[in-house]
Amino acid sequence: MYHKPDLPEITLSALAETDNAELTIPVVKQRSYTGNEPVISCALADTPCADLGIDGVLERLNATLGTSYSLGFKYLCSYGESTLYSILEPYVERNDDFGMVYAHLRHIWYDYDVSEIKNILWAAEEYDRKMRRNVLVHDTIMTRNVPPRRVWDLYSNRVVPHWVTSRHSWAASQAWGISHAWVDENDRVDAMTPINGYEWPVPIPKDVNLDLIRIEMLNHGAQYAWLDVLCLRQQGGEGEHLRLEEWKLDVPTIGSVYEYASVVCYFNGLGRPLHLTPGYFESDRSWFRRAWTLQEITFDPIIGGETGDDIMEKEVQKTFEEQLARLRKMRVCNFALEYVSEMRNRVSSTSLDKVAGLAYLLNPDCIPIYDAEMSDMDAGEVLMDMISSKRQAELFFYFPEPGNGRMYWRPSWQQIMTIEHFRPQEHLAELGDVEHGETDGAWYESYFIESADVRGLDEGSKEEKPRQGEIFYKHAAGFSRTFKILADHVYPIPDGSYALIGASNWDDWSSTCPLRFWVVGRLRDDRKFEKLSVFSLAEDEQTTPSELGLKTTRQCNRYGEDIPLSGSHNDMLRGAIKPSGDTSLRSDESIVQILWSKSQGASRERSGDSFWRLEQTVPASGHIEN
Repeated sequence: MYHKPDLPEITLSALAETDNAELTIPVVKQRSYTGNEPVISCALADTPCADLGIDGVLERLNATLGTSYSLGFKYLCSYGESTLYSILEPYVERNDDFGMVYAHLRHIWYDYDVSEIKNILWAAEEYDRKMRRNVLVHDTIMTRNVPPRRVWDLYSNRVVPHWVTSRHSWAASQAWGISHAWVDENDRVDAMTPINGYEWPVPIPKDVNLDLIRIEMLNHGAQYAWLDVLCLRQQGGEGEHLRLEEWKLDVPTIGSVYEYASVVCYFNGLGRPLHLTPGYFESDRSWFRRAWTLQEITFDPIIGGETGDDIMEKEVQKTFEEQLARLRKMRVCNFALEYVSEMRNRVSSTSLDKVAGLAYLLNPDCIPIYDAEMSDMDAGEVLMDMISSKRQAELFFYFPEPGNGRMYWRPSWQQIMTIEHFRPQEHLAELGDVEHGETDGAWYESYFIESADVRGLDEGSKEEKPRQGEIFYKHAAGFSRTFKILADHVYPIPDGSYALIGASNWDDWSSTCPLRFWVVGRLRDDRKFEKLSVFSLAEDEQTTPSELGLKTTRQCNRYGEDIPLSGSHNDMLRGAIKPSGDTSLRSDESIVQILWSKSQGASRERSGDSFWRLEQTVPASGHIEN
């Protein structure tokens, strides 16, 4: 093991890297970079190893990393002998450029004996290959936590496989995200670049230079970055035949790059100065209106392209800050219907992009592969089946209409993409999970009122303020209560007697926890609950289970254990979401079943795994365009 030395200060200037004078570069952080990190120039990165020879490659590695290794430097062990000569020789024979060998070896240069380097690189590559193969099962991505296939190593200025960084510390190897909205096709060019080894044309704005973006990212403190046009295989190039297979996995998991990363956002196009005009926010090319950028929202986005002046008009600056604040708030609240409502008004090249752009935000346990020939409705329904249990509970409690697809309890994809009269609540509860059994069964455990009169919400309203009504509830013990209720939507709830399901915060099942949000529906003779709509109690009318006389027999704590409590069986909902023809009930509990299927006569049968799967087909376009 070699002690990491203090490295000399290095400067990369726009003039040296791109032949553009620094003062002609409007973005301040793109003019030059100065630091002590082992960053190499574009000229050195582009130098062919064959021109340098093995001695020359080692000489430049030593000079850059502050070491004094020799070609005979080795570590003898019982399994054989390795030297730096044998490590460097393949790079020279393939005529890789210096940037590539530097990217592969830099992060293990100080930490491992020479004899281990080959095995380390081989093991990392093999692990990555098996991981990407095994994560795909029947056209389904079995986990949402899939690292990107490639990252941009900013120190070497080369796109490298993610496995090259896998032995690095997490903090150092975590790639920064670069978020941008694609400019119009007439304003961009397909550039061939050594940064990605000339593997495919890189679509970028005509007035942008990738080497200047690199300088800006280095100034922000990034070592690795993920940029779609560089790291996600684009149309064209000798490897075009690989794109279809890669996209199955790489497109649906783009969101994993941005979930925990620092993100630099270019609001005026990739690498461009932050010069926004009054009409920007209504443009279909606005970052705030593109479907793909929704999943790239972070709690604290870093603004790229800053020019250091106040060139934006005050009203434009005000709108810009308001839009950012709104998206930050959305990210903090993290509710499914807010994301859905936002996506509905965004623009995409294809309607299928909206499905893919929402997939990661809806926290699915599994993710469908990307299939550009599947209709957005079919792909959307598959996604709806895969979203997390908590997101399913949000759809049950907060979406104002019964489902018009095969399920009453949650909306169809067509509904959430077309409904116009839904206004998301300002303050939503943290719900529990919709739990699923082994044979199509599922349930949501909560407080339940078998019969209450609902009045005053029978007519829809297009006014901005919520409609007001009331519920009258009479308990079996003889006491009664009347509450003011609000419907923050226009779906009519005819006056009548209904069954009600109340929502408690998932981590507080005490009888003193307020019940604000309610699902209203019918309890059929077979004790299946059929959703009609939703409402909330007025702010000054919020009540608790104890005030309503509701008691629980069982409740789930945060660890999923059943806790026996005394009380009435009829007050606790343990609702099963099952095919509507399945009338099986447990004899020891009073169970309310939430309808799964629209069919009244028979249960829906699955055919193998086809209900969950996407077909493998060929994408129609070669770009995933923000």
